[in-house]
Amino acid sequence: MDAGDQAFRKGDPAGRWAEMTYGGALSFLRRPYTRDLAGVDVAVWGIPWDSAVTYRPGCRLGPRAIRAASVQLAELKAFPFGFDPFETLNVIDWGDVMLDPHHPATVAETIEAQAGEIIASGARSLALGGDHFVAWPLLRAHAAKHGPLALIQFDAHGDLWEDDPGRIDHGTMMGRAIAEGVVDASVSAQVGIRTFHDSDAGLDILTAPWVHREGVEATIALLRARVGKRPVYISFDIDVLDPAFAPGTGTPVAGGLASWQALEILRGLSGLNLVGMDVVEVSPPYDTSEITAIAAATVAHDWLCLLAEARGARRHPVGHL
Repeated sequence: MDAGDQAFRKGDPAGRWAEMTYGGALSFLRRPYTRDLAGVDVAVWGIPWDSAVTYRPGCRLGPRAIRAASVQLAELKAFPFGFDPFETLNVIDWGDVMLDPHHPATVAETIEAQAGEIIASGARSLALGGDHFVAWPLLRAHAAKHGPLALIQFDAHGDLWEDDPGRIDHGTMMGRAIAEGVVDASVSAQVGIRTFHDSDAGLDILTAPWVHREGVEATIALLRARVGKRPVYISFDIDVLDPAFAPGTGTPVAGGLASWQALEILRGLSGLNLVGMDVVEVSPPYDTSEITAIAAATVAHDWLCLLAEARGARRHPVGHL
C-alpha cells in the first residue's frame, strides 16, 4: 500500500501519500529526507543552534518541534490557496546541519557554507532555527549569489546593536549585515518591532502599534512598494507574534502581532522575488500545546505556497475570503 512514512519511502517527490497525522516519520510537511539536491526547488533544513541567545534558551530544539507541528498542514490542500504546493514544487527535507557547539567560532562558517551549497544547486533555502543569529550567515550566502538583498524582517527586536565582530549574539546580526552591504537597507523593512533602538539603520520600521492601527492591507502595500523587484529574503523571528500566540520563544515582548495578522501579511507578498527564508527562535521548552511551533510551521508552509504560485499554481478560494 502506498501510504505511510513517505519521508523515507516515497521515491517520487511530487504530491503526497496518505499519512496518520499522529504517526510516521516526522520530516517537514512529510517531504522526503534526502541530501540529493538535483532538481530540487526548495531544501528545508534545520539549524539547531541557540548559543547566541541573550535570555531564555531552548530554540536548538526548534527544528524538531516545527517538523512535528507541520503534520496537519501536510494532510489537505493549502488554505487559503486551495492547491497542493507539492504538485508544483519539488521540496525536500535536507535534515539538520551538523554544528559543533564546543567550537562556536566555526558555526557561522558552517552554516554559510551549507546554505551556499543549497543555493548553488539552484534550490531555494528554507531554514528552520535555531536562534536568530543564524540569519547572518544565511544572508551572506544569499547575497553571494544575488547581491545586496532586500530584507523583510518580522521581529519584536531590530537586532541592530553594534558589537565586537567576533562576538556571537542574536541581537547584532542585522546591523552587521547592513554594515557589510549584504542587506540594502534602502529597500528593506522590519515588521512588528516593539523594542527601542536609537537608530533605524536606514530601514523602514513598521512597529507593532503601527500595524495594529493601520492594518494588514496598508502593511502589505508598504512592503511591496519598499522592496519592488529586488531579490527578497524573509527572516521571520517567531517573537514578532504576541506571547499570547507564541509563548515558546526566548525573548517574548507584549503587544505583538496576532498569528492571523502575520499570516495575512505574508500571504500578501505573492509575486515578489522571494529568494530565501528563515523561521527562527521557536523554543519548545517554553511552548504551550505546541501553539508556537504550529504558527512557525504555518509561516514556513505559506512561504512555500507563495513559491508555488510563482511557478504557476493557481489559488482556488472557497467561501468569503
